Amino acid sequence: MDRIISLADYDLDYTSFQDTFKDLARLAATVAGTSISLVNLIDSFTQWTVTNHGLDLDQMPREDSVCQYTISVTEPHFEVKDLTGDDRFKDKFYVVDEPKLKYYFGIPLKNEEGHNLGALCVLDRDLKTLSPEKIELLKIIADEIVNRLTTHKTITGLKTKLHEANETRKKVAHDIRGPLGGIIGLAQVISEQGHENEIEEVLEFINLIQRSGRSLLELADEILGNDVPRVKELKADEFNLLVFKDKLDKLYKPQALTKNIAFVINTSVNSATIPFSKNKLLQITGNLISNAMKFTPGNGKITVDLSLKIEETRNLLQINVTDTGVGLSQEAIDNILQGKATSTDGTSGEQGYGFGLALVKHLVDSLKGTMRIYSHPGQGANFEVLLPQSQA
Repeated sequence: MDRIISLADYDLDYTSFQDTFKDLARLAATVAGTSISLVNLIDSFTQWTVTNHGLDLDQMPREDSVCQYTISVTEPHFEVKDLTGDDRFKDKFYVVDEPKLKYYFGIPLKNEEGHNLGALCVLDRDLKTLSPEKIELLKIIADEIVNRLTTHKTITGLKTKLHEANETRKKVAHDIRGPLGGIIGLAQVISEQGHENEIEEVLEFINLIQRSGRSLLELADEILGNDVPRVKELKADEFNLLVFKDKLDKLYKPQALTKNIAFVINTSVNSATIPFSKNKLLQITGNLISNAMKFTPGNGKITVDLSLKIEETRNLLQINVTDTGVGLSQEAIDNILQGKATSTDGTSGEQGYGFGLALVKHLVDSLKGTMRIYSHPGQGANFEVLLPQSQA
């Protein structure tokens, strides 16, 4: 669970790193003398290939991957000299069918907290032997991948803090404009009455209040930058419903096609272009979708409904993931909501990793949101997530 949370803290969009690591993937293949090199990150359900060299691969179920063993071993690397002779892999699609792989060598991508986020691996159609010198070079490349991931995390965190600071700045300016306007207006009334009633001794103080108030109002206007309502452009740390839908479609449509599941994403029309924070949204929604994919049989259906409700003091992002899968018992639902889930299913015989939904609950709680689950065994499940958003 700590490893999964650590990966989620990077808040990664797995589709956006092809160019970031392309040079390192190509270098790894060159060093190893192999035709293929992959940079893989592994969550609860899926191995995401964020960069590939020599093999057009974006994702695969975690249980089908070789790298799931690489992130689990205590040794500094994991090697399979002949995939065709290993009972764990000899029947996998990438061994039986093209590219008919035989050799695998993987190095964990270990971050500073000691968690293996994924693996750098090199593969080939022929048997290989790597020298100690080549292995050391591959370890250096793996360290550089982790460094780039960490840099991305740091920059994203700084952008988020800067955005929050700007929002606080604008809020403070708005908050002081109202009272100051009232004070200046009151001072104006008193000043006029003072002249009418010849109360000269208070007029000097009233004029001072007016001058000071106007100075502060000018400062507030300067802080606000004379903001006027306009169509908001998305910042690096923002989504709107249309962009969010597109991301989810690209990430999870391939899984649905592979399993012959109808996958539909709906968005509310009236708020489709309003920005909101994308913090942890792909991790939360992605885990819910992956869980639904795992427990929905072929010819089933998964529906994702995304909406943004505009309220007086805040906006509320609502995410609903509904499937026609095996459903959940009340005991399983209670365990999930209490953070005690050990498996995501207890009715079909299908065994989950036990972390996906627990991670979702952890992330939703960290964002001060709520998660509700509606399900009956054999009737599918509906997961509803509500996340408060600051107003744009």
